[in-house]
Amino acid sequence: MGKKYERFATAIDTNLIIDFLADKLPQSAAFEMDELIDIEFNTSIIVKIEVLGFTEDPLEMQKIDDFLTFANIFYLDDIVADIAIYLRKTYKKLKLGVALIAATALVNDLVIVTRNTKDFQNIAGLEYLNPHELG
Repeated sequence: MGKKYERFATAIDTNLIIDFLADKLPQSAAFEMDELIDIEFNTSIIVKIEVLGFTEDPLEMQKIDDFLTFANIFYLDDIVADIAIYLRKTYKKLKLGVALIAATALVNDLVIVTRNTKDFQNIAGLEYLNPHELG
């Protein structure tokens, strides 16, 4: 999308948190993530559930949990739930987690930062970007 982070609020998706903490991002994408986190680190409660549920290693879980203490966590409410229901009815193959993350972004006017842009590409009105493509 080519926007600068200062111009819009973002929400970091699950895959980028996992890749960032595992040092699996290319240097340019890691730099973009550092910049993004320094400006404002937003994410969804769904992302927190997904990243903490991805490992059973207590040390890894603690590392993720410590990292998430710096995030502004957006929680679910009836408005987000209603939008997620609408998205699931409109986009039949949309997974529940993706629908909830997308609904959170739509309700809170956030741009989703993700490596998995295909998960979000068909949702009308939703903005997303891939830091692998910036820099």
